[in-house]
Amino acid sequence: MSQYVDLSAYQGWTCADCRQPLVAGKVDISYLGNSFPVELLKCPTCGLVLIPEELALGKMAEVEKSLEDK
Repeated sequence: MSQYVDLSAYQGWTCADCRQPLVAGKVDISYLGNSFPVELLKCPTCGLVLIPEELALGKMAEVEKSLEDK
């Protein structure tokens, strides 16, 4: 389970390209030369990652602002 978003809300979602169920897994997110691991849902076949809206507009926006302020 992700520390930033409740992935159970997306249970049953599938990849639009591969039609495979998304699975939780660690992915590295990079921004402005900084990288950090986050557990998100991704396609086991093509690797496409689902970034939920609440994460993109919430925690990631906070991280972005913090990095830009440095």
